[in-house]
Amino acid sequence: MTLLNVEALDCRYGLLQAVRSVSLRVEAGETVALIGANGAGKTTLLRAVAGAHRPHSGRVVFDGVDITRLPAHRRVALGIALVPEGRRLFPSLTVEENLRVAASRRRRGPWNVQSVLEVFPMLQQRRRRPAASLSGGEQQAVAIGRALMSNPRLLLLDEVSLGLAPIVVDAVYRSLAGIISEGSTVLLVEQDLTRALRVAGRVVCLLEGRVVLEEAAGGLDRDRVVNAYFGLRRPA
Repeated sequence: MTLLNVEALDCRYGLLQAVRSVSLRVEAGETVALIGANGAGKTTLLRAVAGAHRPHSGRVVFDGVDITRLPAHRRVALGIALVPEGRRLFPSLTVEENLRVAASRRRRGPWNVQSVLEVFPMLQQRRRRPAASLSGGEQQAVAIGRALMSNPRLLLLDEVSLGLAPIVVDAVYRSLAGIISEGSTVLLVEQDLTRALRVAGRVVCLLEGRVVLEEAAGGLDRDRVVNAYFGLRRPA
């Protein structure tokens, strides 16, 4: 079943067109990695799906319902949660308080403070510490946990590994693998090609706001991904 259907979406910042007639589908229970160089339009596309950026044209359809004009808070109520680039936690609030902020908009489902802490054991001993005192990896875990607290049907993750040490990224991705194994539907923006190919069932590559490659991750040749990523032509 198709959960998310993006149809010919155009997004602009003034005269700058960041997303150009992008169409993609995400099936229920699927993990799709959205890759591309800086400025390819990945974050803008995620923000448009989440309701944080109004598209110039095109449609966003969620579970068969056109949500293109719905505000972000109503999309959360429908089951869409965004983990933004930069985490955007409340620095003076504790880990637990940051998690509970999302509970006011939560849907029925398995995710609560205890289940989030079980998925992210690194936070167990830090639940009463302010977010500002946490490491980058711990803050990323809180940001993902906060999104899970709304019991989303679709989880949008923007740059999970950005700015984190490899060992920390490993820990975050181990927890993310557990979330995915529970059947969550995930649209993931990731610049680390190796991790993107490892975690996703399908890969969509953007270049200058357009989809230039879309294939199942399992049989995808890495050279094709790199060529699409940088807009290179394959040798004759």
